[in-house]
Amino acid sequence: MTTSVQDGSVATFARRSVINFKIERVDHFVITVADINKSVDFYHRVLGMEIAIIKGRKALTFGLSKIGLHERGKELDPKASCLTPVAVDVCFITNTKPNHVMEHLKNCNVTIMEGPVERNGAIGPITSVYFRDPDDNLIEVSNYPDIKS
Repeated sequence: MTTSVQDGSVATFARRSVINFKIERVDHFVITVADINKSVDFYHRVLGMEIAIIKGRKALTFGLSKIGLHERGKELDPKASCLTPVAVDVCFITNTKPNHVMEHLKNCNVTIMEGPVERNGAIGPITSVYFRDPDDNLIEVSNYPDIKS
């Protein structure tokens, strides 16, 4: 099945495939940062992520997912071919209303770049707030309007 999002509506249509497996969810992704402690503090304090120490390395967990952190110049193999801070543009989904997200960001002295604005998420329309992390990565926190908090 292939999903197409156009004009805020989600359309699903069948497509012949030779792949014998299906991706269920994102387990983790890794970002390269200039300062691990600064990034851990930001993601924990601003986004409420939990700090995990896995085999001596710091990571961030939320829901069923993890963000691995590589300090620039100290990456593990295998790794992406072009490692650099400021390479991430990611959207996190919350049940919290955008006005409460914005209030929290202001209380954390985080500059809001844009929002709330309407965008298209993976399964339909979302309301998003945009800001940057300490490495200048673009962070989007979004809410599906039919979810109450």
